[in-house]
Amino acid sequence: MTAAAGSAPERLDAATLGAGPLGRRATLVQFSTAFCQPCRATRAVLAEVATMVDGVAHQEIDAEARLDLVRALGVTGTPTVLVLDARGRVVRRATGQPRRVDVIAALGAAIDARPG
Repeated sequence: MTAAAGSAPERLDAATLGAGPLGRRATLVQFSTAFCQPCRATRAVLAEVATMVDGVAHQEIDAEARLDLVRALGVTGTPTVLVLDARGRVVRRATGQPRRVDVIAALGAAIDARPG
């Protein structure tokens, strides 16, 4: 997972995402499409990690239904995963199916992110 580039919006919240509540410590946001095979595997990995780490939520967004958000965030393929810190700032992003160890490392960076 790579560090986030300076893209708008600066912070995301549940209303902007149109998803459930964000995690108290971090949130894994997954952009998927209906026929994306790697999206299914990514969903399983992110859901598993979210249950392993206290205060972490996993939210999946249908990229086709949220083209406005896809464009605003520069999502160019699915699955795309954004890792948000407790304040909703994107601290990491990746396209493609992530490995569990990489997701855990990215969460570590999000949880350790300093307020700013």
